[in-house]
Amino acid sequence: ARPVVQAGDTVRAGQVIGEAQGRISVAVHAPCSGTVRGVAPALMPHPSGLSDLCIELEPDGREQAVEPRPLAWREAPRDAVFAHLRAMGIAGLGGAVFPTYAKLSGAPGELATLVINGAECEPFITCDDRLMRERAGEVIAGALILAELLPARRVVVGIEDNKPEAVQAMRVAAQAAGGGIEVIAVPTIYPGGGAKQLIRVLTGIEVPSGQRSTELGVQCFNVATASSVWRALVRGEPLTHRIVTIAGNVREPRNYETPLGSPVSHLLALAGELPGTTGHIMGGPMMGFDLPQRDVPVVKASNCVIAKSARLFPASPPAMPCIRCTRCVVACPAELSPHELYWFAKSRNFGKAQEYALFDCIECGACAYVCPSHIPLVTYFRFAKSEIWAREREKNAADEARIRHEARSARLEREKIERAEKLAAKTASAAPAAEEPAAPADGDPAHAAIARARAEKTRIEQDATALDPASVPPEALEAQRARLRELAEQKHEHD
Repeated sequence: ARPVVQAGDTVRAGQVIGEAQGRISVAVHAPCSGTVRGVAPALMPHPSGLSDLCIELEPDGREQAVEPRPLAWREAPRDAVFAHLRAMGIAGLGGAVFPTYAKLSGAPGELATLVINGAECEPFITCDDRLMRERAGEVIAGALILAELLPARRVVVGIEDNKPEAVQAMRVAAQAAGGGIEVIAVPTIYPGGGAKQLIRVLTGIEVPSGQRSTELGVQCFNVATASSVWRALVRGEPLTHRIVTIAGNVREPRNYETPLGSPVSHLLALAGELPGTTGHIMGGPMMGFDLPQRDVPVVKASNCVIAKSARLFPASPPAMPCIRCTRCVVACPAELSPHELYWFAKSRNFGKAQEYALFDCIECGACAYVCPSHIPLVTYFRFAKSEIWAREREKNAADEARIRHEARSARLEREKIERAEKLAAKTASAAPAAEEPAAPADGDPAHAAIARARAEKTRIEQDATALDPASVPPEALEAQRARLRELAEQKHEHD
């Protein structure tokens, strides 16, 4: 998004502070009222440890908010609804943070099934569980809205069976909404919360490599995303808060409804971080990543923060060579060959890695967890993906530069040809009329004689030029000279 405020500006809660740019983008809103302290790069919660442009906001404690902007979405055109969701900053809250309006508008017509993902399969994370227990009605209402917008004929909610309270609350809410929504308890098997894995369990459809679920008539949204869609359309509330689980080496593990942009360190202090913390993970213990520092902000993808300790996360033994036991193959939910992908990634044979469906890897970490050699397999896979993406960007940039160069060369050549044609036309039009043989006028013997004399002179000159003077007899040369003098005298008489 592009910042639309600057240092010193006063903002209200819910006010737009960043406009969406490009198709895969949504707006950013102030989570509270206050004063903008600055717009500058800041460290982000990302495994790369890179910075990005951020807006630093100092709250004033007044909680002054802009007026809600609900939308009569049933009467509004679909494009207007999608534009409203984009303006409200609605994005996927299950981890990918893909703009919700883009997923809705990209559907190829009516779908057979809408899957609402409430599986939440990773340990420690309970934010979706708590949301379904306390706000099941919002989730069900949002699911019904999504089903109408897609549209989809069937709506099914998948929740792991280790969350009985959430399953019961969602079933009660679905019944209160008039039925039509199935709430199914699925087996608690990691990583059952992956979109493709949950779709296979609930519908029996397996999404092939290189295809999207929408091509098979299925679309998937997270339960928190469904709730935020309902809030944006019915209440007119932008996405400024999300529920975050704080767990691990803390005194009171809890779920906090957190303003986006809040420092992670503030949440850890609220939960009572204990001594002996060795680091922090954003996300779950399997698919999460280490935070570069405690003061990074909470973002829309921040579902959980875990305080690590030596007891909860003992140090991994040093990696040993792969023994090709294929335990990783058995554990892989995507039915890949992680041991082969490891060799290709390590040797930087990225083409071969793509042939072995590297991008079907969901980075669940199951392969690394069961590896007896303690090889950080997912780290290698992430490295290979990032290298392929970087090379693809370089290739695209080179192709664009080549296309621009070819277009410029073609333009210059075209202009050169046009200039030459214009010059030739100008030269032809400016040629003296005397150089062209004059057409004899009808009934004018003088002009006819002049024309014959000029033609004869030209012929004789051409013949004389073509001949070698040394090979011509002197008599012939003298005769030619006499003839030329005679023609010259005739021309002088007529002039």
